[in-house]
Amino acid sequence: MKKKLLSGLLCAAMVGTLFVGCGSSADTEATGDAASTENTEASTDAEAPAGGASGTYALVPKSAGNPFNEKEADGFKAAVEAMGGTAVVQYPESATADAQITVIESLISQGVDSICVAANDENALQSVLEEAMDAGIKVCSVDSSVNKDSRAVHCNQAGVDEIGLALIDAVYDISGGSGQFAILSATSQATNQNAWIDSMKSFMESDSKYADLELVEVAYGDDESQKSTDQTQALLQKYPDLKVICSPTTVGIAAAAKVLQDQGSSVKLTGLGLPSEMAAYIGDGDDFSCPYMFLWNPIDLGALGAYTSIALVNGEITGAEGDTFSCELGDYTVVAAGDGGTEIILGAPFKFEPSNIDEWKVVY
Repeated sequence: MKKKLLSGLLCAAMVGTLFVGCGSSADTEATGDAASTENTEASTDAEAPAGGASGTYALVPKSAGNPFNEKEADGFKAAVEAMGGTAVVQYPESATADAQITVIESLISQGVDSICVAANDENALQSVLEEAMDAGIKVCSVDSSVNKDSRAVHCNQAGVDEIGLALIDAVYDISGGSGQFAILSATSQATNQNAWIDSMKSFMESDSKYADLELVEVAYGDDESQKSTDQTQALLQKYPDLKVICSPTTVGIAAAAKVLQDQGSSVKLTGLGLPSEMAAYIGDGDDFSCPYMFLWNPIDLGALGAYTSIALVNGEITGAEGDTFSCELGDYTVVAAGDGGTEIILGAPFKFEPSNIDEWKVVY
């Protein structure tokens, strides 16, 4: 993560307001259906980069009440407003493709300039997103992708194999190189979760280093805290020799961490989590359930979705491989994605551990 942005975010945490860069400020309320739209006010101190935004840019997160999604939305909204545009953050009523379809249909009727979506299902949104593109709306995905025919480009947190390798190496390290481990995922249809899990399995199959690790189950908590709690308890009951749970979802890892630490379990945890939610569980020794974990900055990821949307609307990029653009986050190139489409990669996963968790827990 870039030191410049980290510095800004640390300042943001101290004053309770999100800032991007330094310069003028803007406050614009998000609009949309009251039942599913987050009407937040974000201040920005950023001088808008060249090629500003004058239209309406929409973000459709996976679900409401998910802290990762909410920070992602903060970043999206702040970036759009810093560029001079209007941001619409419209949440689905539930973490399903059908609920997202309803939201997208509403955005099409509103005539927004772009739609950036974190998909609850890779393929189910294709028809409605094709309708949006036929109407002249620029479409990209962020965090969890839609299929290549449903988007111009995907904004990815990090390369799939970078994440898969980081996670399986963490399981290997924490387990001592052998034994049983389980994965606690989000929904069974979540594109990003499935890609990371497949990558972990691929590394296990191709490298004898992992020969003594046994993946006993992939459980699904559906990004719901209570269901993730129930699934964690079920894993502990079903597998008395379990050594590690890997949860590549912020909701799942927080739920699992509490179960393991409250029960004083010897099972350890790793995965992808928010520092603010996981600080109490990260540490060395028996009193802590999670030795370390990974993530990226969801504020930055949302901002990348915003800058990509603006670049598409302004004609700076089309989403074709080799396209380039610059924004407050840095310089980006559109690259080939594993599904045959294209993507823009934010950066490598970042390791949160006892030595740095106190610094980061006040940021997000």
